[in-house]
Amino acid sequence: MKRFVDNYIERHLHPVNRVLHLIGVPLTFVVSVIFLVQEQYWAALGAFIGGYILQFVGHAVEGNDAGEVVLVKKLAGRPYVEFGPRSQFYGTEGTKE
Repeated sequence: MKRFVDNYIERHLHPVNRVLHLIGVPLTFVVSVIFLVQEQYWAALGAFIGGYILQFVGHAVEGNDAGEVVLVKKLAGRPYVEFGPRSQFYGTEGTKE
């Protein structure tokens, strides 16, 4: 668990990215479920997609790929950017460009 938390912190160093994740993650995983329970399916879909968009914008600001994108690129053997320029790991073996 410590490794996961350390990696998460290292991938979310930019203050704008942190704010966008602070809004986007609950929107994606909490608000969308609340809307589903209330049978507001379009609102649930909008919250889910909107939350993910905020997170992807955050990673664009950070200068790295979102976690899901890193996973897909790794599996496809494609280059990916795991850590942004603010990270102490930027340019190491943890980052492939």
